[in-house]
Amino acid sequence: MNILIFGQDGQLGKAFQALFASTTFHQDLQIQFVGRSDCDLSQVEKVDALLNTTKPDLIINAAAYTAVDKAQTEVELANAINARAPEAIAQYAAAHGATVLHFSTDYVFDGSKAGYYFENDVRNPMSEYGKSKAAGEVAIEKAFSDSTQGQYAIFRTSWVYGAGGNFIRTILRLAKEREELKVIQDQLGVPTSADWLASVSLDLALDSKGQLRKFESGIYHAVPPGESNWHDLACLVVESALEADVSLKASLGSIKPIKAVEYPLPAPRPMNSRMATDKLRQAIAASGDVSKLQRWNKPWSDDVRAYVQQLAKDGLL
Repeated sequence: MNILIFGQDGQLGKAFQALFASTTFHQDLQIQFVGRSDCDLSQVEKVDALLNTTKPDLIINAAAYTAVDKAQTEVELANAINARAPEAIAQYAAAHGATVLHFSTDYVFDGSKAGYYFENDVRNPMSEYGKSKAAGEVAIEKAFSDSTQGQYAIFRTSWVYGAGGNFIRTILRLAKEREELKVIQDQLGVPTSADWLASVSLDLALDSKGQLRKFESGIYHAVPPGESNWHDLACLVVESALEADVSLKASLGSIKPIKAVEYPLPAPRPMNSRMATDKLRQAIAASGDVSKLQRWNKPWSDDVRAYVQQLAKDGLL
């Protein structure tokens, strides 16, 4: 099977590289990772050319424009990468019977809902980034709407961290530089490991032999169990670093909670990013491989603690 993966240089792309390198399937997989230097996703004609040349059976779009605040002024670029490129990918897949795995975001919601968001809740993005990601979702749905072949999964996730820059590493850097940190407490969501996200997406798409599974095309919410806010996450990160004997200026008691209005940013963020994941868990359970459900037994905090400890072990703190 021929697999094409966009986003080689990002956190999720690196997670897929590590996953495929560590996983042994019973059949040969032809896997090609594509980075920014290989294919400029803002140029749709280059995306089309690559797809027609490589002829993939499975397309994993782990690439995105993720500069949330810059997107407020770089609207055209955000839409080119987050909407038009996914549209081209989906159109190819629908025409050639390929499978698409695409990754979206909690930013497609306005965050005003009191409880957990479901896959069929109305999109109402507040930022240009969120609008571009919502447009990408719609484009994929439309491309497959009249197709009798191919399949797609759009994985909505939140607060992703992995090999690269992210909130956790920012907190650790600031905790080494400052004695006091102020972190937002009234925005809710779920920290999601890129490694976990890559594994879960393949749990849906591939069987134990690395062959494509049939699944219901649509949107799936993909975040680990539990919920948090940025302040609680920051506290866990600092606590985990101290347990790993990392030298910090900040202490747990010096991480002060603040409200989002006290830390204004160019792009509005959803206050509530909690998403129900029953649909994805049930779809994975339908594969009959009970071992795949073990990923859903650990709360998000276990992965964060392990991530910080690994950074410390690798001398990256």
